[in-house]
Amino acid sequence: MTLLTDQKNTTRLFELDIQNQTFAEAHQLLMQTARTRGNASRVVVTPNVDHIVRLDQQAEFKQLYSTSDLIFADGMPVVWASKITKHPLPERVTGADLFVSLCRAAASEGLSVFVVGGMPGQETELLAAFARVYPGLQVDLFCPSMQFTPEGAEADEAIRRIRVAKPHIVFICLGMPKQEYFAFRYRREESTDNAPLLMCVGAAMEFALGQKQRAPLWMQKIGMEWFWRLASEPRRLWQRYTTQGVKFFGIFFREYRKQKSQR
Repeated sequence: MTLLTDQKNTTRLFELDIQNQTFAEAHQLLMQTARTRGNASRVVVTPNVDHIVRLDQQAEFKQLYSTSDLIFADGMPVVWASKITKHPLPERVTGADLFVSLCRAAASEGLSVFVVGGMPGQETELLAAFARVYPGLQVDLFCPSMQFTPEGAEADEAIRRIRVAKPHIVFICLGMPKQEYFAFRYRREESTDNAPLLMCVGAAMEFALGQKQRAPLWMQKIGMEWFWRLASEPRRLWQRYTTQGVKFFGIFFREYRKQKSQR
């Protein structure tokens, strides 16, 4: 039985094979992957509405993105959209929630993690926050500059540090598409003596350590977390949750016609 047997249990949506699993099942599969060394690294992505729209506009990147080993639906609208398929997704599986559950489990089991993300000079502050929120967690950090590029010198240094640390899980918190390009580069260049699990999780660390506040659980459950984030950071996020939202509806109706023709 291979690690990715459960990958066959997917729903084809927006030209992506999205894991048709509950959060608990996803957590179990990811922990199984993290515990097992000797295989190529597994890249995990969690698309939301913004991601789906941007992928639709970048065919070459979308082709690369689709080669991710595991894809989980982060955005609630993606879960709702899956209802037009023969195999609807059971629930939302967010990068922010996976970050928390995997850190807790890693601390409990003695697995180590490495985080690529955060602002330069924050390392001491972030390590103290990890020690406070996840006691006993073995964690290393690399905080790159805003000029970070997945093929540049800082990426070289990040890979060097990961090799030295030999973590079980690498959380890449750089935002799309930098984090995905870096993950695919690492997977391409590394041997079997590498980090088993690479998680592209955007702002998950900021939420997990309390640097940013997530929406109340009731808003998350009804798909209104986007509104909370927009109200919290309107200047930075207004385009993502307005223009991108409108574009998503167009992509959804195109997908709807496609799914209907295949029945």
